[in-house]
Amino acid sequence: MRRNILVAGLIAAGILAGWCGHALTPNAAKPRAVEPRGPLPEWEQVPIRRFKEASPSVVYITTTEERSRDFFGMDVVEVPAGSGSGFIWDAEGHVVTNFHVIQGAVRAYITLSDGSRHEAAYVGGAPDKDLAVLQLAKTPAHLRPIPLGTSGDLQVGQAVLAIGNPFGLDQTLTTGVVSALGREIQSVTRRRISGVIQTDAAINPGNSGGPLLDSAGRLIGVNTAIQSPSGASAGIGFAVPVDTVNRVVPQLISRGRLERPELGFEPVAPRLVERAFGAQKGIMVGKVQRGGAADRAGLQGVGAEGRRVLPGDLIQAVNGRPVGDWDSLLDAVEAQPLGSSVALDVEREGRRLKVQLKLQAARD
Repeated sequence: MRRNILVAGLIAAGILAGWCGHALTPNAAKPRAVEPRGPLPEWEQVPIRRFKEASPSVVYITTTEERSRDFFGMDVVEVPAGSGSGFIWDAEGHVVTNFHVIQGAVRAYITLSDGSRHEAAYVGGAPDKDLAVLQLAKTPAHLRPIPLGTSGDLQVGQAVLAIGNPFGLDQTLTTGVVSALGREIQSVTRRRISGVIQTDAAINPGNSGGPLLDSAGRLIGVNTAIQSPSGASAGIGFAVPVDTVNRVVPQLISRGRLERPELGFEPVAPRLVERAFGAQKGIMVGKVQRGGAADRAGLQGVGAEGRRVLPGDLIQAVNGRPVGDWDSLLDAVEAQPLGSSVALDVEREGRRLKVQLKLQAARD
């Protein structure tokens, strides 16, 4: 039995030695020839070109915050707080990003596409729109502002590209389509952001504040949020539309905040309206500020007649656009320039009225 095992082992060893010796014979195998290919098709060339054109405009943002070394100590140190993306807005070194990317930070640093790192100053923010503007402390000469598009003519199904720094992986490109339009998401102030673009281009933590581009390489939105049970991309991302960005950013640069109209009245909470007057359609005017825009327009607030509470005017539409709550009313009036007038569809004691309300800037 042992003899048989020994013979079998020798035979196996001989076979293995012969096989290995054959494999190690010099010049027995050579690298295969590369199969030549023709030029890339146009559908592949488009995103390549757009990335090369737009990536110099995309930046990586890191922030720091202050923390005490220990619970009882007064010694405060700066520690890394977070990171995100942004893009060059103009040749003066203004950078646009999401407000939540820099919220709570004491210092921000911007890394350009060439790898250079610069300290940045906070210029202004609009938390309700989740937008903020930073400015490079020193403005390099080679800055390339991102080309601007419009979100007013977007169509579901058209191609989009997202560039950002997901999980700190800088200059990452993802592609997809416009999945839906007119979505709503919640800002850091819990106010709704309306008209949001939904896309299936992969957006992950770190993409926030980066650009969403159309196939022409123009900015059409600012990547802001994802919807995912795991916190990673699930093919549902959201971007603040560029038409909103183009209205808000110039105000942040010039004033540091979003200038909005003062309507001159306080709305009544819907639950209180329903409790007092039953279900109503529209925003009920509560207290009217004397001399304010609502007062000059003739809007009537909640009043009293003896022990009977009288309902205030119900605002149901702005310039023909239905409004169902306070957020939608603010969205409608904030889309109009200050100094202009809007037409309010109002219901008063069962009668329908048209009221002209002139938009005046809120007082500081």
